[in-house]
Amino acid sequence: MAIENKNIELIYNDLTTDLFKLYKKSTYLAIDTEAMGLIHGRDRLCLVQICNEFGITSFIKIELNTSSSPHLKDLLEDERITKIFHYARFDVAALKCNLGINTSNIFCTKIASKLARTYTNKHGLKDLINELLGIELDKSSQSSDWGSNDDLTKDQLDYAANDVRYLIDAMHKLKVILERENRYDLAKKCFKTVSVHADLDILKFSNIFDH
Repeated sequence: MAIENKNIELIYNDLTTDLFKLYKKSTYLAIDTEAMGLIHGRDRLCLVQICNEFGITSFIKIELNTSSSPHLKDLLEDERITKIFHYARFDVAALKCNLGINTSNIFCTKIASKLARTYTNKHGLKDLINELLGIELDKSSQSSDWGSNDDLTKDQLDYAANDVRYLIDAMHKLKVILERENRYDLAKKCFKTVSVHADLDILKFSNIFDH
């Protein structure tokens, strides 16, 4: 089902075959998720947003009782494609807990920001995109009912699109800083731990690395 926003498609429960084939040719995929809340196992996954380096964006609305999305699973588990998230820990856990997806080859812009932008404590997506790209994001629809059976509102669509459409550009700028400051290898080691932290979150372990 096509929606109003240019170059964006809304589909249900899994990628279409055509979109799957298109995304499989990508080098980078920006990914985000929306859920009913922040507690895995209680709050279900409602939406998955995807954008590639050519700006082709898809929203996958995950309907109630959907437990698998084979095309999406194949895509996100493909080691050849870099998957970019902001706070990957939550999204990776949501995708695994709800759809059985083990996301691979992760770049987290929040981790990268904390390692690269040590001159600030503002590492939210809005602040990051504003500084690196000079773009002001509207986050007013951050808290809304993503699980509603009604059509997504224009404000929800705009919010969801903004959460992925700038991530690839932000990744490239963060990578420049990390390499300049000799922290990119450390960042890559951190990215590899994201799935472990996601598993701990799913099992409700907290602060396991504390003293």
